[in-house]
Amino acid sequence: MRRPIAALSLAALAAIAPAALPSLALAQQEPQKVLDATTTGFNLPAIQAKVAQGDAAAAAGKLAQAKSDYDTARLGCQNLARFYRNLSGAFRGLDARIPREMDQKGREAVELQSAINLRLAALLRRMNQPEVAVPLLVEVVQLMSPTSPMGQKAYQGLLELGFVTTPYAAAGAAPAGG
Repeated sequence: MRRPIAALSLAALAAIAPAALPSLALAQQEPQKVLDATTTGFNLPAIQAKVAQGDAAAAAGKLAQAKSDYDTARLGCQNLARFYRNLSGAFRGLDARIPREMDQKGREAVELQSAINLRLAALLRRMNQPEVAVPLLVEVVQLMSPTSPMGQKAYQGLLELGFVTTPYAAAGAAPAGG
């Protein structure tokens, strides 16, 4: 029953837009991975494109637009990381390849989220809203650990804001004041 309707629909489409028919036939042969597009979709490259828009807006002095772009990118990263984590857990013990892939993608999403948090915190400081930057910086320290370069940068931001008073010397470095 579905095939005659599909054929009728294709015939109607061919009558309206004959040039669209070859691309439609190609689309039927190879399924389109809509969410895998590099500038749109639900993936890290699309989120990075949104971050680039935020960077451009910030450079142009459009701080509200930059904040909106960064917020959107941050939310996308949070969702991706959560979905990757959930898929990883669902396949544990069934097929080791899938959890490995999801764990790797999740780490990439968390790293990008931390980078976005640092950008957003710097933007909020620029907008004279340092108190709103604090939770973002704390989150970076939690996600990346205090020993990572991003974690150290976030902690340094907390120190500069006066939220913390004890400087952190990474492992191997001489303690400050000490």
